[in-house]
Amino acid sequence: MEATSTDRVTIGKIERPFGVKGEVKVRSLSDVPGRFDHLEKISVVVSDGKAIEATVTHVRSAGPGFIMGLEGITSPEAAGAFRGGLIQVPRTIPSVSPEHTYYECDLIGMTVESDLGEEIGTIESIWDVPGNHVLVVRKDSQEVLIPAARDLITKVDVAGHRMTVRAIEGLIEYHDAV
Repeated sequence: MEATSTDRVTIGKIERPFGVKGEVKVRSLSDVPGRFDHLEKISVVVSDGKAIEATVTHVRSAGPGFIMGLEGITSPEAAGAFRGGLIQVPRTIPSVSPEHTYYECDLIGMTVESDLGEEIGTIESIWDVPGNHVLVVRKDSQEVLIPAARDLITKVDVAGHRMTVRAIEGLIEYHDAV
């Protein structure tokens, strides 16, 4: 059975080849501690969108990132084919996750509305800034930045792909109002 993108979650990005043995330098995109410690099988989604299944031979910490070896990749040239690839693993709910923790990939593309029923837009990206994450929500040419704070976000429906935020004066400004 072929895995779909909803069965997998992206945990890292291959930045470049490393050394002469075909290893790759990986930047973590996960905030789950130990996420790279026991990797065995991964999928690498390369630039053309194709997913390549790979077996991890070893992973070691290297500053803020990791050095990873993949079975069958033994030269810098072969490793270079994976440059920019996204590392994906099967989706699992970590047992240590708090109740209101969501995968970023579940939130991107989600429709955001106010608790008054007004559609604000679609989550385009999520910024990781000190102290909080910020949701970048876009509707047409209008961009709204919403802090990902529990007192602002009243409901997240992952299955329905909708998020409800508390309507706060000044959160949304209408430029076309007369």
